[in-house]
Amino acid sequence: MSKGTASDHILLSHGSGGKLTHQLVEELFVPYFRNPSLELLEDSTPFSAGEQRLVMTTDSYVVDPLFFPGGDIGSLAVSGTVNDLLAGGARPAYLSAGFILEEGLPLADLKRILASMRDAAREAGVQIIAGDTKVVPRGAADKIFITTAGVGYCRAHLTVGARSVTPGDVILLNGYLGDHGIAVMAEREGLRLPQEVVSDCAPLTGLLLPLFDAELPLHALRDPTRGGLSATLNEIAQTAGVTIEIDESRLPVRTGVLAACEILGFDPLYLANEGKMLIFLPESRAEQALELLRAHPLGQEARQIGRVMERGRPQVRLLTEIGGRRILDMPLAEQLPRIC
Repeated sequence: MSKGTASDHILLSHGSGGKLTHQLVEELFVPYFRNPSLELLEDSTPFSAGEQRLVMTTDSYVVDPLFFPGGDIGSLAVSGTVNDLLAGGARPAYLSAGFILEEGLPLADLKRILASMRDAAREAGVQIIAGDTKVVPRGAADKIFITTAGVGYCRAHLTVGARSVTPGDVILLNGYLGDHGIAVMAEREGLRLPQEVVSDCAPLTGLLLPLFDAELPLHALRDPTRGGLSATLNEIAQTAGVTIEIDESRLPVRTGVLAACEILGFDPLYLANEGKMLIFLPESRAEQALELLRAHPLGQEARQIGRVMERGRPQVRLLTEIGGRRILDMPLAEQLPRIC
């Protein structure tokens, strides 16, 4: 590892989606596999097959517990892969799924997970067309790990990515923040919260395809999963070389999530989400986009939460409810491990 890494071994924080994750990818993986497509460092990558423009993504899913309010590792795997394809401006079409199964996993649990994947795939309009299974001895894994890959058809008019973000863009979000992180944490720890929190885990195909069909000038799409809103916005600011400012008064957070954060000392801006999408586009088309988003059940709480400011020093600023400003840094480590 580089001199900026505190250890010569992999740490749990390397999987957090924060600073150490980015350092691991950029300083270790990219030099070994370097090519122009990989160097985009987006959640999904466009490529061409003859005349057809395609987008591809891959991901691995580990979560503890396997089942949580609002979903399970199966629905999480399908939804996360589908949403990464959508973030690349593609209509999701095909998935593959690899399963690492620990000896002793109850078959009833596996059947429940597979049924969940089937249902999520149907909702997303995709087919799971290939897969693989491996079984490891008891104690060599944590019940089940799922690795997916996905391919989608890219819309001809869309070239989305952090490098397309420009000053003057506004940032839209389709709903509440932090639901997934708190739902998983509460289920894992057996916590009884003042108000139940349910994961937002869902494929966003039905929400986003109308925006594609309307040929809106979408500059970037990104789902704020590991590391939450703050990590995702910092990634985009760094890549685009811009300052991003978000308005605290416009950030939607449920009462139950706020209560859990106050009790446990978490910040909802750093919590994982699994059914949310950040949308960057010119302000002149924001109202049209919001109207389309709010017409779908997963977008009824859609709103503008911020804008892209000047080029220069990349940073993310929070305009607080009392009128001040503070910097939102990239998290060093995830607040809650093993949630996606």
